[in-house]
Amino acid sequence: MEKVEVLNQFYENELFSTIEKFEEKRKKIRTKILFIIFLIIWNSCTIYFFFLLSYDEEFDLLAFFITGIFVLSGFVYRYFKKDYTNNFKQEVIKPLIDKLDEELTYSANLYVSRSIFNRSMLFKFPDKYSGNDLIIGKIDSVNIEFSDVHAQKKYKDNKGRTKYSTIFQGLFIVAKFNKRFHGSTIVLPDTAQNSFGDLIGSWLQSNNPNRDELVKLDNPEFEKEFVVYSNDQIEARYILTPSLMEKILSFQQKSRQDIYLSFIQEHIHIAIDYKKDLFEPTIFTSLLNKELFIEYINSLTLAVSVVKELNLNQNIWKKID
Repeated sequence: MEKVEVLNQFYENELFSTIEKFEEKRKKIRTKILFIIFLIIWNSCTIYFFFLLSYDEEFDLLAFFITGIFVLSGFVYRYFKKDYTNNFKQEVIKPLIDKLDEELTYSANLYVSRSIFNRSMLFKFPDKYSGNDLIIGKIDSVNIEFSDVHAQKKYKDNKGRTKYSTIFQGLFIVAKFNKRFHGSTIVLPDTAQNSFGDLIGSWLQSNNPNRDELVKLDNPEFEKEFVVYSNDQIEARYILTPSLMEKILSFQQKSRQDIYLSFIQEHIHIAIDYKKDLFEPTIFTSLLNKELFIEYINSLTLAVSVVKELNLNQNIWKKID
């Protein structure tokens, strides 16, 4: 809680003036983009009607011009946004990370590796994987790194064309402790029970062939929102203390985002599914909306608080010893 207050004060007292400057830039860039897109559409329509007089297959021609408009508009958007985004991250996001902890470093173009993502056992192995905004360093002598990642799975549509569907897009966090967990414990959103009710949902949870044994905990509210699997029931209960469950539950309720956790070997993995690039500035939405930065702050402080909770919980490490 103390760290949240520090970051909020930093936002109000130091960052806000910088954000106001970027808000003015954002408005100018938005105007330029909209004007150029208008010119693209206007000229495309003019050329389309000119060709229409001498081109018989109207549908193919229309599809060609519509595709061209989207491609050119996307190019214009990316071109004008690139420098703005880079400057925003260096002048707004980087100072926010520095304020969170002096031992954390920020790299806008790097991200958590695919092998770490796969090791977490939280999702299917992706066919396409990308990311940005890597934050890496130490918190209470624990190595930690996190970044935005976008993981996609390949599939074929009904016409045999290759498509990609998103299996996860959001903030992915990994921390490495000095000691190992004996087993593997996985915490997932409880979609089965929320979708099918207690009876059917519990049966589906217990009979999931892709997961270890179902773990039942003494927190009904946590059980309603999450399902826990582990190959070490005792260790799972040592890890998921009442305090840690409350922290996870509180964050989930405030953020209204799906959150996934796994405790494997000496690592904890946390995935927060924002379904977007969390640290990417917007062009068509005001930067003065503080909710955007509350998301940043809450996500960053969750990572710190979970690491601190586990690091200080001597019962886990005594049990492992």
